[in-house]
Amino acid sequence: MKLIFERSQPGRRGGEPPRYDLPPAHVPEELRRAEPPRLPELAEPEILRHFTELSTRNFGIDTGFYPLGSCTMKYNPRINERLVTLPGFAHLHPHQDEDGAQGALELMWRLQEILKEVTGLHAVSLQPAAGSQGELTGLMLMHAYFADRGEDEQRRKIVIPDTAHGTNPASVTMAGYELTPVKTDPRGNIDVEDLRAKVDEHTAGLMLTNPSTLGLFD
Repeated sequence: MKLIFERSQPGRRGGEPPRYDLPPAHVPEELRRAEPPRLPELAEPEILRHFTELSTRNFGIDTGFYPLGSCTMKYNPRINERLVTLPGFAHLHPHQDEDGAQGALELMWRLQEILKEVTGLHAVSLQPAAGSQGELTGLMLMHAYFADRGEDEQRRKIVIPDTAHGTNPASVTMAGYELTPVKTDPRGNIDVEDLRAKVDEHTAGLMLTNPSTLGLFD
């Protein structure tokens, strides 16, 4: 693939950068150019084709199946991308009074209710802003659950496959648990027999990333 400067041919025009009629005094003498910048000279279709071709070299969910976890390459429907650009969302200030953010708050409440229904849980938090934060939140919920049952001193281990994301072991440590790794078979799937051998009365939970770092669903 040629660089855009290699495609350039003298005299071709596709468009011009905007012109600003500023008095010379606005630009300090030491910052003024001695000669015009070296810009590529191409027709508009050539510019468009060049950058479109460049865009296809970036991996994305639109052009292929994501190779890592959904927290890395998750698919956001295009309608979501359009809606978040609406002024009511895009220009909402973080310190906005609740009275002036009722629409956004209602949307968040409705999402919580949907997630509650889907998961069968009594409550859902929208606070975690990343997959790693979600991991830690889940581990803290496990800890609270076993603490409520009086089993927090007994349930100290979290089982994690060796294909887990790098944040998984860190989250386990931050939550105060001990890591129990599980092997994967030659095809990259969890070794079920090794999993059975690792789970016992000291296990607090299993952290399973789908798809795994190998792009597989367990």
